[in-house]
Amino acid sequence: MQIKAPRGTCDILPSDAAKWNAVETIMREKAALFGFHEVRTPIFEHTELFQRGVGETTDIVSKEMYTFDDRGGRSITLRPEGTASCVRSFVEHSLFSGALPVKWFYMGPMFRYDRPQAGRFRQFHQFGVEAFGSNSPYLDAEVITLMVEIVQALGIETYELHLNSVGCPTCRQHYREKLIEFLKPMEKQLCKDCQERLYKNPLRVLDCKVPTCQEAIQGFPVMADYLCDACRIHYTAVQEALAINQIRYIQDHQLVRGLDYYTNTAFEILLPDLGAQSAVGGGGRYNGLIQEIGGPNMPGIGFALGIERLLLAREASGTAMETEKSLDVFVALQRADYRSIALEIVNELRKKQFSADKDYQDRSMKAQMKYAGKIGARVVLIIGDEEVVSGQFTLRNMGTGEQVRVGKNEMVQTLNEMLHAR
Repeated sequence: MQIKAPRGTCDILPSDAAKWNAVETIMREKAALFGFHEVRTPIFEHTELFQRGVGETTDIVSKEMYTFDDRGGRSITLRPEGTASCVRSFVEHSLFSGALPVKWFYMGPMFRYDRPQAGRFRQFHQFGVEAFGSNSPYLDAEVITLMVEIVQALGIETYELHLNSVGCPTCRQHYREKLIEFLKPMEKQLCKDCQERLYKNPLRVLDCKVPTCQEAIQGFPVMADYLCDACRIHYTAVQEALAINQIRYIQDHQLVRGLDYYTNTAFEILLPDLGAQSAVGGGGRYNGLIQEIGGPNMPGIGFALGIERLLLAREASGTAMETEKSLDVFVALQRADYRSIALEIVNELRKKQFSADKDYQDRSMKAQMKYAGKIGARVVLIIGDEEVVSGQFTLRNMGTGEQVRVGKNEMVQTLNEMLHAR
């Protein structure tokens, strides 16, 4: 019986890897321009990290995590998101005692048990940034600007940036009480999940996409009316900084994000062309999370972008997609006796930075030429009886059919001319 990849996962084949590499390169380069440095954290962590960091009332922790006991009886979870792991690393290595802010970016697979659909997998990939140690609203604006510039650099022109403030624990508590008071009469109209959220985490009701819940919350009190003076001043400064950066946004009173650790600024980027899965990324400030995970009372802010959805969006927008790089030179040999010559030439070409390969199947010359065409080789270097006797090797341009004879000393220059000719 054939074994297939688990549901909700997919193979990234070489034909698609070029697209991934291009997107990842743009992300790395943009992050570096903004002063962010790469961090790589483990794919699995102690389960407690996500219970404390992400929040036990979230869908992620209560329904979606891949959790298991290891051989030592420890509860381990495949990371469902990147922020908690980055904060754990920041605290564990006492980086809070060094130069601040600390600015990191990360990239890699995340895991959530969810219903697979277009752009949503059980193993999915995210790019994210985290900045620790500063509560400046101008840092909020910088992080948001970076996210927008990445989307723009990917050639995606149709997007929406949604923005809101979810306040601090003090003003949010007052708002929470008002929201429960408003929602309580409509409790029976809410879906089962929102009925459970109502008293545990009522802000999550605003984020529910079930139509009956959306109808029930019409006219809900908005967080902006309950912000304390400090939160209002902070949010106003973020908006002013975004205006200076010429970043357009939509004030979205229903934007609360799905994780418990968010405070103050929350934001999300939507791509309407993707339909139901239009949210490709988002983030916000999490000023209590570092302390919750065992560090000092220190602010933080970050975002994450879903790479699969960005790839879908690039394709939907008509952006030219990168293709797998073709082989520069394929070395074809007329006789098995010439294997050592072919091996020597292949190695020399690689040292000169040409991508090169040779036949390993003992094919006929005709079959080798056919194979070179299939793999997209741009030039075939032929080693036959005449070539060995004369020391002049035949180079065939597979695009034009042109053939030239060159000695070893002229080979590099001739190949460069053939490969870079317009």
